[in-house]
Amino acid sequence: MFKLFKEIGRAGNATVAYPAAPLDLPDGYRGKPQHDEAACIACGACAVACPPNAISMELAADQSRITWAINYGRCIFCGRCEEVCPTVAIKLSKEFELAVGCKADLEESCSYPVATCARCGKPYASAKEIDYARRVMMQAAGAGAAAAGAEGDVDAVTGATLDAEGGELEGMGAAGAGASELAAAADKISLCLECRRVDDGVTAQKRATEKGGAR
Repeated sequence: MFKLFKEIGRAGNATVAYPAAPLDLPDGYRGKPQHDEAACIACGACAVACPPNAISMELAADQSRITWAINYGRCIFCGRCEEVCPTVAIKLSKEFELAVGCKADLEESCSYPVATCARCGKPYASAKEIDYARRVMMQAAGAGAAAAGAEGDVDAVTGATLDAEGGELEGMGAAGAGASELAAAADKISLCLECRRVDDGVTAQKRATEKGGAR
């Protein structure tokens, strides 16, 4: 018996103190997904990527708001939502105690306003998603304009390359042209897909006419 206690003392504790003491979890532990409502743009990428459909996006009947919701009872803690989120609005935490007395307590949700088309007034996307896309495109246009600066001064808005007197050069270069196209595309963000298609068709017809290719 004395030898047994001696071996036990030499081996040390074989178990952890949890739940009497907090459990020390390793980095990268995949626990409960934590959703940052402020950072979320309601783009729906996480809902599309979620294998068990634990995350959902539902549009209100009047199409004025879109609701993001998650059911932790369905979550398999795979981390796909964290991987695809463009704004890092959802992260897997180290929280694992998800026992509840009612299944409804496993669900969380929040809603976001839906933007309407500046032309036809039709609801078409989350307002925060539209704002995010516009900012990303303007940043890209600014980067393209900076790259084109080697060819001359650059208009900060259009991305066009300017001469010494401020006039637009005919050959603005690939970087300047790309920046100009991005800036123009950012302006169209406030339009729904149908209105943008109409504009694209008009632009294509105009270019074809200018090149003498219109029939």
